[in-house]
Amino acid sequence: MATIKDVARLAGVGLGTASRVISGKGSVSPATLEKVRKAIEELDFRPSHAARTLLSGSSQMIGVYIPYLSGTFYTPILQSIYTALRAAGLNMVVAFGVGEGDARQQAIEGMNFLIERGSDGLIVMTNSLEEEDFAALGPFQARVVVINHAFASIAEQCFTVDHEAGGQLAAQTLLAQQHRKIAVIAGRAAAADNQARIAGFMAELEAAGIAPASVWMEDGDFSPEGGWACAERLLKSGYEFTAVFCANDEMAVGALSCFQQAGVAVPQQVSVLGYDDTHSAEFTAPRLTSVHIPWSEMTLNGLNFLLNRCYDMQRPVERQYQLHVAERASLSAART
Repeated sequence: MATIKDVARLAGVGLGTASRVISGKGSVSPATLEKVRKAIEELDFRPSHAARTLLSGSSQMIGVYIPYLSGTFYTPILQSIYTALRAAGLNMVVAFGVGEGDARQQAIEGMNFLIERGSDGLIVMTNSLEEEDFAALGPFQARVVVINHAFASIAEQCFTVDHEAGGQLAAQTLLAQQHRKIAVIAGRAAAADNQARIAGFMAELEAAGIAPASVWMEDGDFSPEGGWACAERLLKSGYEFTAVFCANDEMAVGALSCFQQAGVAVPQQVSVLGYDDTHSAEFTAPRLTSVHIPWSEMTLNGLNFLLNRCYDMQRPVERQYQLHVAERASLSAART
Protein backbone atom coordinates (compact mmCIF):
# COMPACT_ATOMS: atom_id res chain seq x y z
CA MET A 1 0.00 0.00 0.00
CA ALA A 2 1.43 3.34 -1.05
CA THR A 3 2.24 5.93 1.61
CA ILE A 4 2.41 9.70 1.51
CA LYS A 5 6.20 9.38 1.36
CA ASP A 6 5.86 7.36 -1.85
CA VAL A 7 3.63 10.09 -3.30
CA ALA A 8 6.14 12.82 -2.41
CA ARG A 9 9.04 10.80 -3.86
CA LEU A 10 7.28 10.07 -7.15
CA ALA A 11 6.10 13.67 -7.53
CA GLY A 12 9.56 14.99 -6.69
CA VAL A 13 8.30 17.22 -3.88
CA GLY A 14 8.83 17.47 -0.17
CA LEU A 15 6.67 15.58 2.32
CA GLY A 16 5.14 18.85 3.57
CA THR A 17 4.10 19.83 0.05
CA ALA A 18 2.45 16.46 -0.55
CA SER A 19 0.66 16.79 2.79
CA ARG A 20 -0.73 20.20 1.83
CA VAL A 21 -2.12 18.84 -1.43
CA ILE A 22 -3.71 15.78 0.21
CA SER A 23 -5.21 17.71 3.12
CA GLY A 24 -6.32 20.62 0.95
CA LYS A 25 -4.76 23.05 3.42
CA GLY A 26 -2.09 25.49 2.39
CA SER A 27 -1.11 26.80 -1.02
CA VAL A 28 0.94 25.12 -3.76
CA SER A 29 1.57 26.11 -7.35
CA PRO A 30 -0.68 24.70 -10.07
CA ALA A 31 2.24 22.77 -11.55
CA THR A 32 3.11 21.18 -8.23
CA LEU A 33 -0.54 20.39 -7.56
CA GLU A 34 -0.74 18.56 -10.89
CA LYS A 35 2.42 16.55 -10.21
CA VAL A 36 1.18 15.39 -6.82
CA ARG A 37 -2.25 14.51 -8.19
CA LYS A 38 -0.68 12.43 -10.96
CA ALA A 39 1.48 10.61 -8.40
CA ILE A 40 -1.59 9.90 -6.25
CA GLU A 41 -3.42 8.50 -9.28
CA GLU A 42 -0.47 6.40 -10.44
CA LEU A 43 0.12 4.91 -7.01
CA ASP A 44 -3.62 4.54 -6.27
CA PHE A 45 -2.84 6.28 -2.98
CA ARG A 46 -5.61 6.27 -0.38
CA PRO A 47 -4.76 7.91 2.94
CA SER A 48 -5.65 5.82 5.97
CA HIS A 49 -8.00 7.18 8.61
CA ALA A 50 -5.02 7.80 10.88
CA ALA A 51 -3.21 9.65 8.13
CA ARG A 52 -6.23 11.83 7.35
CA THR A 53 -6.51 12.65 11.03
CA LEU A 54 -2.88 13.75 11.18
CA LEU A 55 -3.20 15.78 7.99
CA SER A 56 -6.44 17.55 8.81
CA GLY A 57 -6.28 17.74 12.60
CA SER A 58 -9.76 16.16 12.64
CA SER A 59 -10.82 12.53 13.02
CA GLN A 60 -14.02 13.12 11.01
CA MET A 61 -15.68 10.99 13.67
CA ILE A 62 -18.47 11.68 16.18
CA GLY A 63 -18.70 9.74 19.45
CA VAL A 64 -22.06 8.55 20.77
CA TYR A 65 -22.66 7.48 24.37
CA ILE A 66 -25.72 5.45 25.37
CA PRO A 67 -26.22 3.77 28.76
CA TYR A 68 -26.85 0.25 27.43
CA LEU A 69 -27.07 -1.63 24.16
CA SER A 70 -30.17 -3.81 24.42
CA GLY A 71 -33.84 -3.72 23.54
CA THR A 72 -35.34 -1.79 20.64
CA PHE A 73 -35.11 1.80 21.83
CA TYR A 74 -31.54 2.81 20.94
CA THR A 75 -31.11 0.83 17.71
CA PRO A 76 -33.12 3.16 15.41
CA ILE A 77 -31.55 6.21 17.06
CA LEU A 78 -28.04 4.89 16.39
CA GLN A 79 -29.03 3.98 12.86
CA SER A 80 -30.32 7.49 12.12
CA ILE A 81 -27.12 9.06 13.49
CA TYR A 82 -24.91 6.69 11.52
CA THR A 83 -26.85 7.22 8.29
CA ALA A 84 -26.65 11.01 8.61
CA LEU A 85 -22.93 10.93 9.42
CA ARG A 86 -22.04 8.66 6.51
CA ALA A 87 -24.02 10.89 4.15
CA ALA A 88 -21.84 13.76 5.36
CA GLY A 89 -18.64 11.77 4.82
CA LEU A 90 -18.17 11.20 8.55
CA ASN A 91 -18.29 8.22 10.87
CA MET A 92 -19.18 7.36 14.45
CA VAL A 93 -17.89 5.37 17.39
CA VAL A 94 -20.25 4.16 20.13
CA ALA A 95 -19.67 3.58 23.83
CA PHE A 96 -22.10 2.33 26.44
CA GLY A 97 -22.10 1.70 30.17
CA VAL A 98 -19.77 -1.07 31.36
CA GLY A 99 -17.70 -1.72 34.46
CA GLU A 100 -18.28 -1.88 38.16
CA GLY A 101 -19.15 1.77 38.80
CA ASP A 102 -22.64 3.22 39.01
CA ALA A 103 -24.43 4.61 35.95
CA ARG A 104 -22.91 8.06 36.43
CA GLN A 105 -19.34 6.75 36.64
CA GLN A 106 -19.92 4.55 33.62
CA ALA A 107 -21.14 7.57 31.64
CA ILE A 108 -18.12 9.64 32.65
CA GLU A 109 -15.77 6.83 31.66
CA GLY A 110 -17.68 6.35 28.40
CA MET A 111 -17.33 10.01 27.45
CA ASN A 112 -13.62 10.00 28.30
CA PHE A 113 -13.16 6.84 26.23
CA LEU A 114 -14.76 8.51 23.21
CA ILE A 115 -12.67 11.66 23.62
CA GLU A 116 -9.46 9.64 23.99
CA ARG A 117 -10.31 7.81 20.76
CA GLY A 118 -10.19 11.13 18.94
CA SER A 119 -13.88 11.96 18.56
CA ASP A 120 -14.38 15.48 17.21
CA GLY A 121 -17.61 15.81 19.21
CA LEU A 122 -19.99 13.77 21.37
CA ILE A 123 -23.68 12.96 21.42
CA VAL A 124 -24.69 11.85 24.91
CA MET A 125 -27.91 10.11 25.92
CA THR A 126 -28.14 9.39 29.65
CA ASN A 127 -30.00 10.59 32.74
CA SER A 128 -27.07 9.87 35.04
CA LEU A 129 -24.73 12.83 34.52
CA GLU A 130 -24.59 16.09 36.49
CA GLU A 131 -23.67 19.64 35.48
CA GLU A 132 -20.16 19.32 36.91
CA ASP A 133 -19.44 16.24 34.81
CA PHE A 134 -19.62 18.35 31.66
CA ALA A 135 -17.59 21.17 33.22
CA ALA A 136 -14.88 18.59 33.97
CA LEU A 137 -14.43 18.07 30.23
CA GLY A 138 -12.85 21.51 29.99
CA PRO A 139 -12.84 23.10 26.51
CA PHE A 140 -14.24 19.90 24.99
CA GLN A 141 -17.52 20.64 26.80
CA ALA A 142 -18.39 22.95 23.89
CA ARG A 143 -18.37 19.93 21.56
CA VAL A 144 -20.94 17.87 23.47
CA VAL A 145 -24.64 17.59 22.62
CA VAL A 146 -27.08 16.05 25.10
CA ILE A 147 -30.25 14.32 23.92
CA ASN A 148 -33.34 14.01 26.16
CA HIS A 149 -31.98 16.00 29.08
CA ALA A 150 -31.49 19.68 29.87
CA PHE A 151 -28.53 21.22 31.69
CA ALA A 152 -28.55 24.93 32.44
CA SER A 153 -24.79 25.32 31.91
CA ILE A 154 -24.99 23.99 28.34
CA ALA A 155 -28.64 24.75 27.56
CA GLU A 156 -27.96 25.53 23.89
CA GLN A 157 -26.40 22.09 23.48
CA CYS A 158 -29.38 20.18 24.91
CA PHE A 159 -32.19 18.76 22.77
CA THR A 160 -35.25 17.37 24.49
CA VAL A 161 -39.03 17.50 24.63
CA ASP A 162 -41.52 18.55 27.28
CA HIS A 163 -42.08 15.19 28.98
CA GLU A 164 -44.47 16.75 31.47
CA ALA A 165 -46.68 17.69 28.52
CA GLY A 166 -46.25 14.12 27.26
CA GLY A 167 -47.53 12.78 30.56
CA GLN A 168 -50.47 15.17 30.46
CA LEU A 169 -51.31 14.00 26.95
CA ALA A 170 -51.25 10.38 28.12
CA ALA A 171 -53.70 11.12 30.93
CA GLN A 172 -55.97 13.13 28.63
CA THR A 173 -56.04 10.20 26.21
CA LEU A 174 -57.22 7.77 28.90
CA LEU A 175 -59.70 10.22 30.38
CA ALA A 176 -61.20 10.84 26.94
CA GLN A 177 -62.00 7.12 26.83
CA GLN A 178 -63.76 7.40 30.22
CA HIS A 179 -61.00 5.58 32.12
CA ARG A 180 -60.88 6.56 35.79
CA LYS A 181 -59.59 3.36 37.38
CA ILE A 182 -56.02 3.63 36.15
CA ALA A 183 -52.74 1.93 37.04
CA VAL A 184 -49.28 3.24 36.20
CA ILE A 185 -46.10 1.32 35.45
CA ALA A 186 -43.47 4.03 35.84
CA GLY A 187 -39.83 3.98 34.78
CA ARG A 188 -36.75 4.42 36.93
CA ALA A 189 -37.64 6.77 39.76
CA ALA A 190 -34.34 8.67 39.47
CA ALA A 191 -34.72 9.39 35.74
CA ALA A 192 -35.62 13.05 35.19
CA ASP A 193 -37.67 12.39 32.06
CA ASN A 194 -39.65 9.71 33.89
CA GLN A 195 -40.30 12.07 36.80
CA ALA A 196 -41.59 14.71 34.40
CA ARG A 197 -43.99 12.45 32.50
CA ILE A 198 -45.38 10.92 35.69
CA ALA A 199 -45.80 14.38 37.27
CA GLY A 200 -47.70 15.58 34.19
CA PHE A 201 -49.83 12.44 34.16
CA MET A 202 -50.77 12.69 37.83
CA ALA A 203 -51.46 16.43 37.62
CA GLU A 204 -53.92 15.83 34.80
CA LEU A 205 -55.68 13.07 36.73
CA GLU A 206 -55.92 15.30 39.79
CA ALA A 207 -57.43 18.07 37.67
CA ALA A 208 -60.07 15.54 36.61
CA GLY A 209 -60.90 14.72 40.23
CA ILE A 210 -58.79 11.56 40.57
CA ALA A 211 -56.55 11.67 43.63
CA PRO A 212 -52.97 10.62 42.70
CA ALA A 213 -52.71 8.71 45.99
CA SER A 214 -55.55 6.46 44.84
CA VAL A 215 -53.71 5.41 41.67
CA TRP A 216 -51.79 2.13 41.79
CA MET A 217 -48.23 2.81 40.66
CA GLU A 218 -44.99 0.88 40.70
CA ASP A 219 -41.54 1.75 39.38
CA GLY A 220 -40.18 -0.46 36.62
CA ASP A 221 -36.81 -0.27 34.90
CA PHE A 222 -37.86 0.60 31.31
CA SER A 223 -37.36 -3.05 30.21
CA PRO A 224 -39.90 -5.65 28.99
CA GLU A 225 -38.95 -7.78 31.98
CA GLY A 226 -39.75 -4.88 34.30
CA GLY A 227 -43.07 -4.31 32.58
CA TRP A 228 -44.00 -7.97 32.95
CA ALA A 229 -43.02 -8.02 36.65
CA CYS A 230 -45.02 -4.87 37.43
CA ALA A 231 -48.06 -6.14 35.52
CA GLU A 232 -47.88 -9.43 37.37
CA ARG A 233 -47.83 -7.66 40.73
CA LEU A 234 -50.68 -5.42 39.59
CA LEU A 235 -52.85 -8.44 38.80
CA LYS A 236 -52.06 -9.98 42.18
CA SER A 237 -52.69 -6.74 44.08
CA GLY A 238 -56.46 -6.87 43.87
CA TYR A 239 -56.53 -3.28 42.56
CA GLU A 240 -59.46 -2.71 40.23
CA PHE A 241 -58.40 -1.04 37.00
CA THR A 242 -59.55 -0.55 33.41
CA ALA A 243 -56.38 0.97 31.94
CA VAL A 244 -52.61 0.91 32.43
CA PHE A 245 -50.23 3.70 31.46
CA CYS A 246 -46.69 2.44 30.89
CA ALA A 247 -43.90 5.03 30.98
CA ASN A 248 -42.23 3.52 27.90
CA ASP A 249 -43.10 1.06 25.15
CA GLU A 250 -40.71 -1.66 26.24
CA MET A 251 -42.45 -1.98 29.60
CA ALA A 252 -45.78 -1.90 27.76
CA VAL A 253 -44.61 -4.86 25.66
CA GLY A 254 -43.88 -6.80 28.84
CA ALA A 255 -47.23 -5.84 30.35
CA LEU A 256 -49.11 -6.93 27.22
CA SER A 257 -47.39 -10.32 27.34
CA CYS A 258 -48.19 -10.73 31.01
CA PHE A 259 -51.86 -9.90 30.47
CA GLN A 260 -52.07 -12.34 27.56
CA GLN A 261 -50.49 -15.08 29.69
CA ALA A 262 -52.99 -14.36 32.48
CA GLY A 263 -55.95 -14.44 30.12
CA VAL A 264 -56.69 -10.71 30.42
CA ALA A 265 -57.95 -9.44 27.08
CA VAL A 266 -56.55 -6.15 25.74
CA PRO A 267 -58.37 -3.85 25.09
CA GLN A 268 -61.66 -5.65 25.82
CA GLN A 269 -60.97 -5.92 29.56
CA VAL A 270 -57.96 -3.64 30.07
CA SER A 271 -56.54 -0.87 27.89
CA VAL A 272 -52.77 -0.32 27.66
CA LEU A 273 -51.12 2.97 26.70
CA GLY A 274 -47.40 3.20 25.99
CA TYR A 275 -44.95 6.09 25.71
CA ASP A 276 -42.25 6.79 23.07
CA ASP A 277 -43.97 5.21 20.05
CA THR A 278 -40.96 3.10 19.14
CA HIS A 279 -40.91 0.79 16.14
CA SER A 280 -41.92 -2.18 18.31
CA ALA A 281 -45.28 -0.53 19.14
CA GLU A 282 -46.48 -1.33 15.63
CA PHE A 283 -45.91 -5.05 16.02
CA THR A 284 -47.25 -5.96 19.45
CA ALA A 285 -50.43 -7.97 19.83
CA PRO A 286 -52.60 -5.99 19.90
CA ARG A 287 -50.72 -3.11 18.28
CA LEU A 288 -49.81 -0.59 20.95
CA THR A 289 -51.32 2.87 21.26
CA SER A 290 -48.51 5.14 22.41
CA VAL A 291 -47.57 8.77 23.04
CA HIS A 292 -45.33 9.66 20.12
CA ILE A 293 -42.01 11.24 21.07
CA PRO A 294 -40.09 12.46 17.98
CA TRP A 295 -36.81 10.78 18.92
CA SER A 296 -35.32 10.76 15.43
CA GLU A 297 -36.21 14.40 14.77
CA MET A 298 -34.85 15.49 18.14
CA THR A 299 -31.63 13.49 17.70
CA LEU A 300 -30.93 14.65 14.15
CA ASN A 301 -31.39 18.29 15.13
CA GLY A 302 -28.90 17.77 17.93
CA LEU A 303 -26.54 16.13 15.45
CA ASN A 304 -26.93 19.06 13.04
CA PHE A 305 -26.04 21.47 15.83
CA LEU A 306 -22.94 19.41 16.62
CA LEU A 307 -21.83 19.21 12.98
CA ASN A 308 -22.22 22.97 12.65
CA ARG A 309 -20.03 23.48 15.69
CA CYS A 310 -17.39 20.87 14.88
CA TYR A 311 -17.11 21.30 11.12
CA ASP A 312 -18.46 24.81 10.43
CA MET A 313 -21.44 23.42 8.55
CA GLN A 314 -24.65 25.39 8.06
CA ARG A 315 -27.28 22.77 8.81
CA PRO A 316 -30.79 23.76 9.95
CA VAL A 317 -31.52 23.26 13.65
CA GLU A 318 -35.06 23.09 15.07
CA ARG A 319 -35.87 22.95 18.78
CA GLN A 320 -39.66 22.70 18.95
CA TYR A 321 -41.23 19.26 18.46
CA GLN A 322 -44.87 18.21 18.35
CA LEU A 323 -46.16 15.38 20.54
CA HIS A 324 -49.20 13.31 19.63
CA VAL A 325 -50.79 9.96 20.35
CA ALA A 326 -50.26 7.20 17.79
CA GLU A 327 -53.62 5.45 17.95
CA ARG A 328 -53.61 1.70 17.42
CA ALA A 329 -55.50 -1.24 18.92
CA SER A 330 -54.57 -1.49 22.61
CA LEU A 331 -56.88 1.29 23.80
CA SER A 332 -60.66 1.42 23.87
CA ALA A 333 -63.41 2.96 25.98
CA ALA A 334 -63.59 1.93 29.60
CA ARG A 335 -65.76 -1.10 30.28
CA THR A 336 -68.89 -0.43 32.33
